[in-house]
Amino acid sequence: MAEVLARTTPSPNGVLLEVRSLKKYFPVRRGVLRRIRGWVKAVDNVSFTVRPGETLGLVGESGCGKTTVGRTILRLIEPTEGYVFFEGKNVAELKGAELKAMRRYMQIIFQDPFSSLDPRKPVGDSIAAGLRIHGIGTPDEQWARVVEMLHKVGLSEAHARRFPHEFSGGQRQRIGIARALALRPKFVVCDEPVSALDVSIQSQVLNLLRDLQEEFELSYLFIAHNMSVVEHISDRVAVMYLGKIAELAPREALYRNPLHPYTQALMSAIPIPNPHIKRKRIILKGDVPSPLNPPSGCRFHPRCPIAIDLCTEGEPTLKEASPDHWVACWAVD
Repeated sequence: MAEVLARTTPSPNGVLLEVRSLKKYFPVRRGVLRRIRGWVKAVDNVSFTVRPGETLGLVGESGCGKTTVGRTILRLIEPTEGYVFFEGKNVAELKGAELKAMRRYMQIIFQDPFSSLDPRKPVGDSIAAGLRIHGIGTPDEQWARVVEMLHKVGLSEAHARRFPHEFSGGQRQRIGIARALALRPKFVVCDEPVSALDVSIQSQVLNLLRDLQEEFELSYLFIAHNMSVVEHISDRVAVMYLGKIAELAPREALYRNPLHPYTQALMSAIPIPNPHIKRKRIILKGDVPSPLNPPSGCRFHPRCPIAIDLCTEGEPTLKEASPDHWVACWAVD
């Protein structure tokens, strides 16, 4: 699959990050000669924007392409096609020193806080690694920044000399947050940062992320599969299904009036904190199709309870059903 990374019009004013027609296909190789026999369409024509100071929640079932979107934006994996504009610059075109300089302002918080830390080094060295790579400050200034960030996330200077195995899961995730913010980024991909934590710790980490966002004027792409968590932290929410965005709307509009049948099914699984009230569940039939051979037309139509003939024939695009509320569904008027 040839890469299409040509220059195009930069992002408009008031947008920190713009993702336009992003695709990521992984080759499937078989046989003795390892020839390409197909493509796994993990991300297929995804577009959205992130505004300064905003949290965009990206939600969907496991395997829908959420994490691939986040890593492709940062070029931890290379895009197959599409454009990623950060402050008007096409990240997909940057190389060498320019890409390195850009990465200072685009960081990631990983899902597994243990495997993302070097077990052979004290956590203070891991937090300071980015400062050393980018040549920021003297060794004393770098250490002062490490101590500052540890204090910001609720830890102390003494923790900087300990190794990852000496911490709990919640503490390790705080260290991962400190490492991501040590470079003073503007945009952070939060790749399911609370899914590996106990429920009692999740709220603490979410509140910490919100406090740090306000203090450092950060923008987040918050990836999760827990709809309640996304509602708590997001300003806008994008719902993904099998590599595509099915619905994109402000948080209040999406949770008050979900339009796409897939979003409605996800919403019906959110528990209500009242034993006397039960939500009517929407049980989807069948399994998620393979991204190696996605269905024709709308990718959700084999499981959709309101599918019409047009759903099998043509692929719907995002259309604005109400102000700033976008949905890709033929059945939505």
